[in-house]
Amino acid sequence: MVPVAPTPTTTNPLDPQVCEQARLSRDARFDGLFFTAVTSTGIYCRPVCPAPSPKRENVTYFSNAAAAETAGFRPCLRCRPELSPGDDSWRRGDATVARALKLIDQGALAEAPLADLADRVGIGERQLRRLFVDRLGAAPLGVHGTRRLLFAKQLLTETMLPITEVALASGFGSLRRFNAAFLEAYRMAPRDLRRRPRTDVGEVLTLRLGYRPPYDFESMLGFLSTRALPAVEVVDADSYARVIAPPDDAPGQAPGWLRVSAWPGGEHALQLQLHGVAPSRLLSIVARLRRMFDLDADPQAIASVLSGDPKLGPLLQRRPGLRLPSGWDGFEIAVRAILGQQVSVAAARTLATRLAHRYGRALETPFAPGLEHIFPAPEALAEADLSTAIGVTRARADTIRNVARALLDGRVDFKPERTLDDFVARWVALPGIGPWTAQYIAMRALGHPDAFPAEDLILRRVASDDDTALTARALLARAEAWRPWRAYCVIHLWREATELAERAKAGASARRNTA
Repeated sequence: MVPVAPTPTTTNPLDPQVCEQARLSRDARFDGLFFTAVTSTGIYCRPVCPAPSPKRENVTYFSNAAAAETAGFRPCLRCRPELSPGDDSWRRGDATVARALKLIDQGALAEAPLADLADRVGIGERQLRRLFVDRLGAAPLGVHGTRRLLFAKQLLTETMLPITEVALASGFGSLRRFNAAFLEAYRMAPRDLRRRPRTDVGEVLTLRLGYRPPYDFESMLGFLSTRALPAVEVVDADSYARVIAPPDDAPGQAPGWLRVSAWPGGEHALQLQLHGVAPSRLLSIVARLRRMFDLDADPQAIASVLSGDPKLGPLLQRRPGLRLPSGWDGFEIAVRAILGQQVSVAAARTLATRLAHRYGRALETPFAPGLEHIFPAPEALAEADLSTAIGVTRARADTIRNVARALLDGRVDFKPERTLDDFVARWVALPGIGPWTAQYIAMRALGHPDAFPAEDLILRRVASDDDTALTARALLARAEAWRPWRAYCVIHLWREATELAERAKAGASARRNTA
């Protein structure tokens, strides 16, 4: 296929001058936000590619890898576009394309036709295809195909997985189909990439998870550490680790574990180590971790909305790399949100630990100290006597049982096609679930960037300009200017409250020592 230049009607509008400056300076802040295609070679690259810069007349820009590949360009083997972070601006929020992309990330087109995807987001198949081509420069199947092939390319380059397992991991039903698709798209056989260095050792699979800077991994670990569940997950100064339950459709499969840490050498990436995970789960696990650690966020886009606010502007300047921490499992986050109603984070963690030990599955052989249990599934809590077993109030015990039953019968879920309003409305319809809990679940389970628990007392205090806490109504009114990034405001304000409390505590200690 001969590469073709994009046209303004079929691609995301890009500012050529900004792209050109970022390309020439190899600015990592733009990594994944656009790709440089070289018409003289038929190759497309990340803006951080270390190769000599091509002539301007041979360069055209695409907003995403799928658009570049649709136009006939192949990924660079040097800068490896499969390692770039995603452009989260397309996947965030409630727009049709955003919800469809999140479904594609969860494998919606792996076994179901495009018509099913269109139905899930509430429009016709032709309209969905037209939206994708107009906004992204590629049809939904093209986005799906590029995602699979780039992930396969990473596995072939970085791991020792057999090619048959790489095909399975990247969503291909047969080795023949995988080989044919790879050869057609990249003009090389999958085995040709096996000549390059690999990073995995023994039975532990190691992958890079790229992000665009700045990224405050220390603060991310700090947030997760105060909420970590002993026996289920371990968070230290350098990493996050947890037990991974087998999928619902494979109950006999053994559990595994994962560990996320900074990539050695200062590269803009996290290091993912996996053990005991079936190849067919790799792509979904990577997608889940990218959401959990907010690796596809664009700090510049967020700052462009929030930096002018007199309260948030200084916070963003002090912590430009602060991200939105979400959780591994939606049900786990929901249970912990209920346990955390009107109690401290430490008290909620104690209750959740009791629950995990009492109702979670204990591993016959722990993977490591602290990695000994699987958090209980809804089936285990639907009829559990939690008030007696872990010491919660009867009302909270009833709420947890109701949530478990509602998930089992489909009244609530964590489906990415839900809008924020739809998600919250379904959850607040359950007894014991108010707006704070529903918005918190949306923020931590879905990673929704605009979720906003306005009833939170800490938020109302820190957002105030004086010592009087704002009302929830007043905070919501003020937060209108923070859309669509209100969840990031929550994290910044919570972090500010923590630091204020720590400074007050240190000051009180100093005064006692000098008294």
